[in-house]
Amino acid sequence: MKNYLVTFMILIGFSESSLAAEQGIASYYAYPHKGGLIAAHRTLPLGSQVRVTNLVNGRTTVVKIIDRGPFVRGRIIDVSTAAASALGFRQAGVAPVRIEKL
Repeated sequence: MKNYLVTFMILIGFSESSLAAEQGIASYYAYPHKGGLIAAHRTLPLGSQVRVTNLVNGRTTVVKIIDRGPFVRGRIIDVSTAAASALGFRQAGVAPVRIEKL
């Protein structure tokens, strides 16, 4: 029984630390019925607050996860057009970012 408990505790620790920060490519798309600083992520719980940092220019903003995506290989988050503007990559379309769950 002790082995199972220790294994479970170790797995929980790894999963929590893996959600602490993630790096990859962000893209954006227009949400037709919602505006503001919102985003889509594959696995984070809906309603989560996430700090997104553009690794090129250092700009940071906080977005709320309201949808699932992105579904393009290599991308970790889709942000709204407002968030892309705040992060300074709307014209480029994509940017390398770090995301941290708050």
